[in-house]
Amino acid sequence: MEVLVIILVILVGFSIFRYYRQRSYLKVLTEEQFKEGYRKAQLIDVREPQEFEKGHILGARNIPLTQMKQRLVELRKDKPVYLYCQGGSRSARAAQLLRKKGYQDINQLKGGFKKWTGKVK
Repeated sequence: MEVLVIILVILVGFSIFRYYRQRSYLKVLTEEQFKEGYRKAQLIDVREPQEFEKGHILGARNIPLTQMKQRLVELRKDKPVYLYCQGGSRSARAAQLLRKKGYQDINQLKGGFKKWTGKVK
């Protein structure tokens, strides 16, 4: 029983650590904040192509999370990156990868595409 409690405490501690570390490099933006800056940035939809084809934010490029490592050459480090996925988890993983590769200005749409009420294609 004590071992389970220790493992649970470690898991919770690790989750809290990851959450705060992620907040140090990833800006989670409301839809209004996202709209203010995404036209001057690299707008990337990290969902799979079939999801992208069903609808996406106007002006977005589709670079699925599963292809992100191979397609980093398509992204500039000197311009902000605005990421979104369906709900937020894949774009958070993409942000982590971008940070490891030296990207600085990384932003994420809070709630993902399912919460988006702006223009779509």
